[in-house]
Amino acid sequence: MSKIQLIATSAFGIESVVGRELKWLGYSDQFIENGKVTFAGDEEAICRTNLWLRTADRVLLKMGEFKAVTFEELFEKTKALPWYEWIPEDAEFPVDGKSVDSQLASVPDCQAIVKKAIVESMKKKYKRDWFEETGPLYRIEVSLLKDMATLTIDTSGVGLHKRGYRKLAGNAPLKETLACAMLLISRWKDSRVLLDPFCGSGTIPIEAALIAKNIAPGLNRSFAAEDWGIIPKELWSRAREEAKDAIRHDIELNIQGSDIDEGAMSLARYHAVKAGVDKFIHLQRRDVAEISSRQKYGFIICNPPYGERLGKNSEIDKLYRLMGNVFKKFDTWSFYVITSHPEFERLFGRKADKKRKLYNGRILCNYYQFFGPPPPKKI
Repeated sequence: MSKIQLIATSAFGIESVVGRELKWLGYSDQFIENGKVTFAGDEEAICRTNLWLRTADRVLLKMGEFKAVTFEELFEKTKALPWYEWIPEDAEFPVDGKSVDSQLASVPDCQAIVKKAIVESMKKKYKRDWFEETGPLYRIEVSLLKDMATLTIDTSGVGLHKRGYRKLAGNAPLKETLACAMLLISRWKDSRVLLDPFCGSGTIPIEAALIAKNIAPGLNRSFAAEDWGIIPKELWSRAREEAKDAIRHDIELNIQGSDIDEGAMSLARYHAVKAGVDKFIHLQRRDVAEISSRQKYGFIICNPPYGERLGKNSEIDKLYRLMGNVFKKFDTWSFYVITSHPEFERLFGRKADKKRKLYNGRILCNYYQFFGPPPPKKI
């Protein structure tokens, strides 16, 4: 198979986590930038990365990159790319666009020019003047950043955070991709207890169970590139069989999720069943003040309410003070908390050992990390 350039896009702040995942999959030839990781692969890499990446938003096929400061330059350089190698003559190929700090600032004009250039390129290959676009979807994007144009085709379709289990969502849902990033940053191990006292519709506990059981997050969904004739069906079949064989069946987990909202807990139970991990997660309605554990060492990883999302600021302040007092009971545990509240550490009563800027949707947050002592090594 020929080497191709692919791009795994992500939320700002977790690019290195995506890069780490790609290395686990065997794709170490990579370049990390804001919001994306460009890596080398082949057709099979499209299948495997869509199935396995837990923290990426999408996998894009990179068609080309060049400087463009005029519409003529954008047209000619787009037309010169080998679109016919990927796009069949019956394909549906809409063009999306974005432009940041570039002379070509009109996104609609850029989209129209790229569309026209691709049509002209395909006319030469297929010897026809009109394309009905009744076939499989090849969604194209022209992205302009500081006059550099990047042309891509989306291989994923629906965003990769859509695992297929979360049909319903409560207030202020946490994206599955961000939940996974929080878990992977924490270096939680499945041999340790995990507790989320603000689990809402269950995203963190469910994603933790999927990680521990080594269940590929995309195993129960489809992708746009599955309809592309150029990628043999056997590659998708082989990638899915590989994923099924990799599932860990002989594993015991201690993952707990709780929330004060019974409606949210009903959603969490429903989602856990849909994800196939309900037997590995203990979910119950419980106030954060009531959390407890007999385990000596463990992790609390959570996404508590913050003023910009839920509740009033005075209530949030009280909650964070309560968290500080309750978490003191877990003096040998590690805590990981994401919030946008600028005074979290003061209210919580402890300075974090480490902070990391992450985006929850469009909200800039800090991921506060409090490290507990490691458990004694077994002799």
